[in-house]
Amino acid sequence: MVKANWKLNNAWEVIRHIADPELPFLTLEDLGVVRGITSDSSGLLYIEITPTYIGCPGMTVVQETIQSELKNKGYKSTVTRSFSPPWTTDWITEKGRQKLESAGISPPQPKRIGGTIINERNPITCVRCGSMETEKISEFGASACKALYRCLSCGEPFDHFKCI
Repeated sequence: MVKANWKLNNAWEVIRHIADPELPFLTLEDLGVVRGITSDSSGLLYIEITPTYIGCPGMTVVQETIQSELKNKGYKSTVTRSFSPPWTTDWITEKGRQKLESAGISPPQPKRIGGTIINERNPITCVRCGSMETEKISEFGASACKALYRCLSCGEPFDHFKCI
């Protein structure tokens, strides 16, 4: 049993640092998409991931990268997608939110703070100047998970990672 835990911990150390193919400054750990790692008696690893979007084109690359990285470390694995519970932006780590902001992408707001439900109607803060005087230009940005905003104070456009 201890050996199995060691193996799972080593697998997690390999997987957690894999970069997201669409936002390569974020890791799978930052996004919270790895939902579980188990193994069977033969040593086969079972990795469960949850896509950020059902039709996310990057998930195939994520699956292949996980299997390739684990194979390079001597592990046999299978990666499956789980849709229940569905991924939420609340699974993005605080470090991941900071990385988004550092990359010029406004991070999503939490869906709940305490018992209060938060939504996208709350002001989105400009990542360039910090102003809350912003407007949505387009519901869709460079990818389906982002919307395009413009700051009314500094005039600069910026992406906002949508709250899901």
